[in-house]
Amino acid sequence: MPEQEVLKLLFILNPNAGSRKHSKRKWLHSFINWETEIRAYLKNTSHQFQLYNITSDHEHESIKYWAEKLQPDRVVVVGGDGTVKLVVEAIAETGIPICIFPGGSANGMAKEIGMPQEVAGCMKILFQGKPQTIDTICINEKHLCVHLSDIGINAQLVKYFEENDMRGKWGYAKEIFRVLWRKRLMDVEIVSRQRKIIRQAFMVVLANASSYGTGARINPLSNVRDGIFEVVILRKLSLTELFKMLFYNRKFNAKKTEIFQAEAVAIKVKRRVYFQIDGEYLGKTKKITAVIKHNAVNIIFPSK
Repeated sequence: MPEQEVLKLLFILNPNAGSRKHSKRKWLHSFINWETEIRAYLKNTSHQFQLYNITSDHEHESIKYWAEKLQPDRVVVVGGDGTVKLVVEAIAETGIPICIFPGGSANGMAKEIGMPQEVAGCMKILFQGKPQTIDTICINEKHLCVHLSDIGINAQLVKYFEENDMRGKWGYAKEIFRVLWRKRLMDVEIVSRQRKIIRQAFMVVLANASSYGTGARINPLSNVRDGIFEVVILRKLSLTELFKMLFYNRKFNAKKTEIFQAEAVAIKVKRRVYFQIDGEYLGKTKKITAVIKHNAVNIIFPSK
């Protein structure tokens, strides 16, 4: 899209993305910088723009309202994976292209498509990038997963991390030890159109994308446009498998980390387990349904 073309832009900003207690002042300072730089970038252009700050994770109707009122050519999400999920759920059916600015603590989807970390680079992609449709996963007939969802130890980590008063690497390190200390195998039944699997596992991932915001690559088969998703079953905790996820692009050991592809699955566990979607903890559950929604939303990718 040539930059000289005049566009109507709606920016959805989340000043609370990733903020918790002691880190909130630091995060707000970073957020203010994003907003200030966006305004400065657009100040001397002819583009029409509106900045809307959301105040909670329950603003679907407000986002729909602004999208219908302004009829923007582009919607820009400034936040983490949870904010991306919120906006996608609100406007996916409109077909309006969405550009993701990595403004939260967990920016896995922004990394997935190669978005830069600075405002100027993101603005360049906003105007010159290429809109492409990607898949989402419809979970329990009401949630859209754009990135990664899971049950088990990572969802437990998300819950603890949300409660923690620390952020960054030290916060993650503290909660990882807490999770590993309390880890428990799940008795899981997974039924797809092709198979029925019964396993004991520490985690089951429904993966539209490849990597968590921390950089751990959980799904080497990732393709956000192929009309299927991956089910990743972490059967054993292994330093070797962990190093593969963090540092190497190598095939997992199927006896420890099992992966298969599906268009739909139903998951049951004997005991209620921790559950998260795109970095948002949703409580405990015993049942999950997941169905692929092919070409569900328009996302702006870097041109290359």
